[in-house]
Amino acid sequence: MTNPISAQTLLTRELLARRRPGYSLEAPFYLSDTLLQADMEHIFGKHWIFVAVEPQVPEAGDYITVDFGKNSILIVRDDDMQIKAFHNVCRHRGSRLCATQQGVVGNIVCPYHQWTYDLSGQLIHAKHMGDDFDPKGLGLKPVHVRSLAGLIFICLAKNPPEDFEQMVTEMTPYLAPHRLQDCKVAAQIDIVEDCNWKLTMENNRECYHCMSNHPELTISLYEYGFGYQPDEHNKDELQRFQDIMAANHERWEGMGLPSAEIDTLDDRITGFRTQRLPIDRSGQSQTMNAEVASKKLLADFVDPALGGLSFWTQPNSWHHFMSDHIVSFTVLPISATKTLVRTTWCVHKDAVEGVDYTKENLTAVWNATNDQDRRLVEESQIGIATGAYEPGPYSPFTEGLVEKFCNWYVNRLSELTK
Repeated sequence: MTNPISAQTLLTRELLARRRPGYSLEAPFYLSDTLLQADMEHIFGKHWIFVAVEPQVPEAGDYITVDFGKNSILIVRDDDMQIKAFHNVCRHRGSRLCATQQGVVGNIVCPYHQWTYDLSGQLIHAKHMGDDFDPKGLGLKPVHVRSLAGLIFICLAKNPPEDFEQMVTEMTPYLAPHRLQDCKVAAQIDIVEDCNWKLTMENNRECYHCMSNHPELTISLYEYGFGYQPDEHNKDELQRFQDIMAANHERWEGMGLPSAEIDTLDDRITGFRTQRLPIDRSGQSQTMNAEVASKKLLADFVDPALGGLSFWTQPNSWHHFMSDHIVSFTVLPISATKTLVRTTWCVHKDAVEGVDYTKENLTAVWNATNDQDRRLVEESQIGIATGAYEPGPYSPFTEGLVEKFCNWYVNRLSELTK
């Protein structure tokens, strides 16, 4: 006897089969609790998800918790200075172990009955359990975790996608020179957007909206860096940008900083894209004057004008690596119509606040941009919910990465719901 197909699977298959390439998704993808359940099971439950940076857990015993869907994950640095990840659930009667978002522990102690686990997740103390009690096999349930040059990814699947190693091989030369592990967290800000998580990601994957909505970001952002329709009026400016990019790529490559584009956003399970782009104006950093936010440069950099290395991963992150600081974004669903966007700014671990940098200057551009994007995606969510919405066509010049995100999403969900 075959198992009956669930209503969730039937609805998901029907909507996926109707998806028109080059167009936005149908309304249920952004509104339906049933589709969110499919997303949590098949996208966030079976792929590598970016959740944190290593400077959030710099010392043994430092931990953070990450919540998405019904999952609560505990990430801790153990006594051997390795990153470990566990389900944040006691093996006794299921109590949540750590309720705060971050902290420091010697051992992991359940607040309910004080079952105690060491930092490797092994149960080391459980009182009143009798002489025959065997703690073996009752350690914390592990979660797959990997660090890519200081970026922490987890996977809830029993067998995670193996092509993560391919991404590590290709991206480590790009990311490692910035030495994220030698940084500290200067600021971290959470915002909740009243929209589906896919609208947040789609908005990130294009800059069609940037010039008319992001005056702070476009101080340092070249207008042509993320796609533009060529015509008779802009051909000279487009050529100038291409010349600037070619000259900078040659200079950066000569400094040992890979810069060429790699794009596997929709042709791998662990899809990603990277490229180092020049920064406009003074060309140093994503700040209100395009100069460095921190006078203490990362790693052993001496040249502040190293452009902005952008790194996007499917399904839920983007990052900007510069000479003086690193900004990372993680997107986590709260419900079908609410999404957490967590932004983390890192500077050199020896940079001194008030001397080398100020939080206000460091965070100004992306605080403004995040608030503007929140308004944009929330207006999209309202429009989609009216009933008048139907999928519209993407620009082939400025929304190609949105199509790649949707294509990846549709292909992965189709494969996993067969």
